[in-house]
Amino acid sequence: MPAADKAKLVRAAALRNTDLTNFVTQSALREAEAVIEEAETIKVSKRDHLRILELLENLPKPNAKLRAAMAGLPDRL
Repeated sequence: MPAADKAKLVRAAALRNTDLTNFVTQSALREAEAVIEEAETIKVSKRDHLRILELLENLPKPNAKLRAAMAGLPDRL
């Protein structure tokens, strides 16, 4: 790691009244949480959101393909 980068991290840690290890760990954890949330969040347009709600409230009747798939399932999961 370049000395200038380490110095910047040490300074930032000092400004947070913590040591370098804790500062880096906490920063990495915040980034990890952001990455996980982004990966696990589905973003849809308002139009698509309304369509999803409509489908959930008024389920379409199963078509032949779905009925065939359901027939292949065991009676109990």
